Amino acid sequence: MASTLRYRRGIHDPGRSNRASPVVTGLGYFMDYSRDIWNRWSFDWLFFWRSSDAEPVDAISYIYYGHEPLDDEDPFAPFQPLLPIVPLSNNDKDEILSVQKINFHIEENCRHHHTSEFDITQSDETPNPQLVVRRGQPFNITVKFNRPYDKSTDDLRLVFQAGKAPIQSKKTHVEIVLSEKLSNQWAANVVEQDGSTLRISILTPSNCYIAKWKLKIDVVTKTDIKTTIYRYNHRDPIYILFNPWCKDDTVYFGKDIELGEYILKDTGRIYSGTANNISAKPWNFGQFEDHVLDCAMYILDRSELKWPVRGNPINIIRQLTALVNASDDGGVIVGNWSRDFKDGKSPLTWTGSAPILQEFYINKQPVKFGQCWVFSGVLTTVCRALGIPARSVTNFSSAHDTDGSVSIDIHFDTNGEVDKSLTDDNIWNFHVWNEVWMTRPDLPEGYGGWQAVDSTPQETSDGVFCCGPASLVAVKRGELGLLYDVPFVFAEVNADIILWHLRDGSMINDDIRKNHVGKKISTKFPLYDQRQDITKLYKHEEDSHEERAAVINAHRQLGVAVRKSTYEIGPEDVEFELVVQDGVFVGEDFDVVLQVTNTSSADRTVGGQLAAKTMFYTGVEANRVKAELFEEMVEPGKSMEKTMRITFDEYRLKLKDMCMFKLSAMVKVQDTKQVFTPQKVIKLCKPSLSIKIPAKIKKAKSFDVEVSFTNPLGESLTNCYLEVEGPGLQKRQQHRLGNVDPHKAFETKFEMTSRKLGERELVIIFNSDQLEDINSTQVVDVID
Repeated sequence: MASTLRYRRGIHDPGRSNRASPVVTGLGYFMDYSRDIWNRWSFDWLFFWRSSDAEPVDAISYIYYGHEPLDDEDPFAPFQPLLPIVPLSNNDKDEILSVQKINFHIEENCRHHHTSEFDITQSDETPNPQLVVRRGQPFNITVKFNRPYDKSTDDLRLVFQAGKAPIQSKKTHVEIVLSEKLSNQWAANVVEQDGSTLRISILTPSNCYIAKWKLKIDVVTKTDIKTTIYRYNHRDPIYILFNPWCKDDTVYFGKDIELGEYILKDTGRIYSGTANNISAKPWNFGQFEDHVLDCAMYILDRSELKWPVRGNPINIIRQLTALVNASDDGGVIVGNWSRDFKDGKSPLTWTGSAPILQEFYINKQPVKFGQCWVFSGVLTTVCRALGIPARSVTNFSSAHDTDGSVSIDIHFDTNGEVDKSLTDDNIWNFHVWNEVWMTRPDLPEGYGGWQAVDSTPQETSDGVFCCGPASLVAVKRGELGLLYDVPFVFAEVNADIILWHLRDGSMINDDIRKNHVGKKISTKFPLYDQRQDITKLYKHEEDSHEERAAVINAHRQLGVAVRKSTYEIGPEDVEFELVVQDGVFVGEDFDVVLQVTNTSSADRTVGGQLAAKTMFYTGVEANRVKAELFEEMVEPGKSMEKTMRITFDEYRLKLKDMCMFKLSAMVKVQDTKQVFTPQKVIKLCKPSLSIKIPAKIKKAKSFDVEVSFTNPLGESLTNCYLEVEGPGLQKRQQHRLGNVDPHKAFETKFEMTSRKLGERELVIIFNSDQLEDINSTQVVDVID
């Protein structure tokens, strides 16, 4: 289109709020000539206001130019597109200062603000790069005017606006006058002037709202009866994020090296399995990928948080834990713990967060499906994108307390089976949540630092499926009265399990397990591909005086009497141990062994049942595989073993997605009525996936990836495919494969092209109807 000369004008009376009601005294229009291929005229309406007592009133007239805003949030928003201002006269051309161009220095500013990895900031990733900065830290822009700026005569203001209805009282409309130096609030000063060009340094406050801010530049002219504001609308927003590098920010971390993991690392590991067989699942957090930051901002907008807390990480993270799940308000992911995933994607087959967030942002509909590690991975991504230090954390033998008693009550029937009609609490084999780093000014001093948060919808908090932030210091001390959700997290890591058995028509608690819950709490070690055990952050050493004191303190704070009978079990003279071999692979047979030792001076008759069931990772039993009854007499000081063999043919059609078994025994000593009900969870190992790629590859150059795998089963694998993803290397791809015959290997090769420089990690996952989540990773160095 040829050059179109257009501006829009609005009239505003600043005195209307404290005068008599205004009346419309005139209505008219003016025309400006548009020289384009259509040679069209455009019309803009003017409203002239005066007070009802007819006194003269000063008016503010807005004349807009520049670019069309990206949405309709500005009540005076012009039509498409706005170009440089048309002077009302030749004198105006000489006098009115107008903006011709703004340079955001995106590459320079983003490098200083640790945001240069975002795709939206890079010219080779998007045709229209955006500025992403962190609050509490200056950034520079250059403004080119139609003539030199004169600070003695030109009234120049920078205007920042956020939200749908910006207003100064809510601090969503901010006007900055150029000053000599920067303060600790909104401020701007001239760094350098070169003719008609100004280089301006802008500082946002360390508690600035997290949002996409619009930039406008006002030039104000005044007469005795009229003020005219020539407002330049800049086309692109400025993304303002939390700043963990800023000492005045409430998410200040203080360890720059570790921020390389908790903010800047876009790949990682999420741990699963059992405490005795921990698996590391590769996960592409992908916080810098296309649409991810926009999606994080969209989630904040969806939360409808009031603007005064839009800069508070406590309020923001609590809303994020609610909106990452779709249980209440149509959030990001739909949870599904069944095996029916036909109208979505199996949770085990996701390789990272970015595809989930991209789909949600584009379609504005919840994504199907997720389980705890998916919820955690997505929440880590959103937090890192917004600038909140975050990590995914796995708790093995994780208690799910449904009644707030901070203990887990398991009821057994006379056959040694869990009585589901009486048992609501359960123990998840593992559960994945998150930790975020922030100060806690809402709590007494000393409760800042890592906070536990959880977006998996388990129990409601304040009527919503959300959890946290719960101070880890409070959890460790059993300080259940502190916000938020400390009792639930405390129970997850430190609840005692009380076992109840039916005896003579009554339920008797004759066994208690004080150190079964909260095992090997794990996260990825900063910048190293190793597991870090952080159990000590949640509780003292098991059975120590400090740990027992925290449990008792927790019960007392809840007003729950700690019954002496619950924490004192009678004498026992027969010892039991349930043993299973380690490192069993899917497709192999294995043994379950009950070892019994009689430590008394008399014979003991021991009888009961050994059982094996497949199960879901949440602790829910699936299918019985095998059970065997036994009864043996054990002489004083002697031992015996009861062995039960589980074959592949017995379990192959009953195995669930995580390949987990619950092995249990219901054993009773006939002579003393001693009861032993051990349970052990095992996870069968999966075969490995082999990846071959060059150690070094050149940016924008293609390279080959070779993948191979051997089927460990005695049956064919069907509907096989590979999920391939790597931030900075490759956006998610799916490669369909043929069936893999029993005990046979397959090999495949495909081509990829790297996108970004530096060390990058490729994640590949093999899936089939029979086996899912066979994964492997490979790190490569992308060079020029």
